[in-house]
Amino acid sequence: MKRVNTLAIVLALAGMPAAFAAGSMDGVDMKPSTGSKQAARPVAAEIKKIDVTAGKVTLKHDPIENLGMSAMTMAFPVKDRASLKHFKEGESVSVIFDNINGKPTVVEMQRK
Repeated sequence: MKRVNTLAIVLALAGMPAAFAAGSMDGVDMKPSTGSKQAARPVAAEIKKIDVTAGKVTLKHDPIENLGMSAMTMAFPVKDRASLKHFKEGESVSVIFDNINGKPTVVEMQRK
């Protein structure tokens, strides 16, 4: 009988921290902060290839901090396909990237 009482007390005490934690979260917003996303900054890049038909540009770019990408050469879709006709392969550009429909995308590109 003594073991049953001891077990009941241990179980009751074990559940107390969970009860206090649940009660202490009242009024706390658990949504991620919108300020935690890094702002898009211009990234230095060189145009390696332009595919106006596909709406893509291949860039040798510096790290893209807001997307967590290291420096590399990669093809990206371009938000404004028509803007590609204003650029040439080999040009140095400043590019702003964003994640659109789950894909890293060029949202703005300017000559340096």
